[in-house]
Amino acid sequence: MAVLVLVRHAPTSETGKRLTGRLPGVALDDRGRRRAADVSFALAGREIDAVYTSPVLRCRETARAVAEPHDLDPIPYRSLIEVDYGEWSGRTLGSLRRTKAWRQVVEAPSRVQFPGGERLLDVQARAVAAAEELSAAHGSKTIVLVTHGDVIKAMLAHYLGMHLDLFQRIHVAPASISAVDLPVIGSPYVLTVNTEPPERSS
Repeated sequence: MAVLVLVRHAPTSETGKRLTGRLPGVALDDRGRRRAADVSFALAGREIDAVYTSPVLRCRETARAVAEPHDLDPIPYRSLIEVDYGEWSGRTLGSLRRTKAWRQVVEAPSRVQFPGGERLLDVQARAVAAAEELSAAHGSKTIVLVTHGDVIKAMLAHYLGMHLDLFQRIHVAPASISAVDLPVIGSPYVLTVNTEPPERSS
């Protein structure tokens, strides 16, 4: 059986304020680097076979911190990339919450396609396919996937047997750890959701 450790990237100065999506150059801030180190410490005692990451900068930075104690190089994996929010990319969350379309994102996300961007159903399909492909490639080993909040929530909804329209009920904080056990035969097990390592760095 393979265990997938799902890590949301550590915070940036825009986290919780702006929908940065795939915009380039959005790096971890000082607190983000400290939180990435906290995640790294939390996972340092586990035997990890590989670390895969979204190609977006904030994930690559987080993945580098996670991989370092294991003498691994993070592997960019395109299917773990952030949602393509299209025309919404770069807008503040406050401005988006005032739109009619936001209600659809909250209440019926399976019906949402972001203007000029992706459908959330397609995001879930590619993320779950990536989880299955990487699980099969690593057999019974533990691997880490560093990716984004909506991507992780979509994956967890799938493995919990939840309809995508309920995925907003899952909270995945920046620098949090979730885990899924994918046995070769039998049902998947969601082991943890949104475990936040204690802040130990000053």
